[in-house]
Amino acid sequence: MITIAVRDGTYGVRVSAGDSAPLLALHGFTGSGATWDALAAAMPARRVIAPDLPGHGETDVGASPARHRIGRTIEDLDNLLDDLEIERTALLGYSMGGRIALRFALRHPERITALIVESSSVGLRDDERPARIAADGALATRLETDGLEAFVDHWQSMPLWESQRTTLSAGARSRLRTQRMAQRVERLAASLRGAGAGCDPAITEQLAGLRLPSLLISGALDRKYCEEAAMLHRGIAGSRWAAIPNAGHAVHIEQPQAFRDTVAAFLDAQE
Repeated sequence: MITIAVRDGTYGVRVSAGDSAPLLALHGFTGSGATWDALAAAMPARRVIAPDLPGHGETDVGASPARHRIGRTIEDLDNLLDDLEIERTALLGYSMGGRIALRFALRHPERITALIVESSSVGLRDDERPARIAADGALATRLETDGLEAFVDHWQSMPLWESQRTTLSAGARSRLRTQRMAQRVERLAASLRGAGAGCDPAITEQLAGLRLPSLLISGALDRKYCEEAAMLHRGIAGSRWAAIPNAGHAVHIEQPQAFRDTVAAFLDAQE
């Protein structure tokens, strides 16, 4: 783990020892750069850059929701690549990280060699956004009022994670909970308020402008995000879509070997 000063904050960043083509990997909500440790270990020649995103892990950009907006994070990541002297990189994003990855690719396509989006979405319609903003705000208040442990209990009980009761061992579920319990309440709440799914308009109409080799990954058990992957697949010309069997939302955790094989084959094909 290294610490990089980015504008008015600091980012905790894991950088693997590989020296071949880089991969910038963005985790999901309640995660951290450690999410990608196994992927980095499986691709030892590749340089994997895995930052803790704002609101998570060792990254500190304060507790203002406005500072956690995805647009601000995109510019942080652009500056972070400059600091690491990386001109162009492949880009991987999971869930919340996938929303950031899609928008980064739209804003800075010249920096991206290939795009991988796992279990993410095009975003919400304008008429859907106010209700989601209110729901995420209420969730943030619940986190601040009830504390992290109660919040994690609630978060893990959501239908989104139903598949993990059968796809993950007790040990894997325990490790995932430990990662979530390492977060800081005020930063996680700021992420919910500033980077929740309702905070940014849908990008459906912009997808046609993406001219990058693109891979979409979803878990076959995750019906909602298979539908989202289908929309992304229709919108991004020439994209590939892999629906991984016996996996839900967190494909990289529930079926790690299939995930790693799919990602590695796609990246190798771009070189």
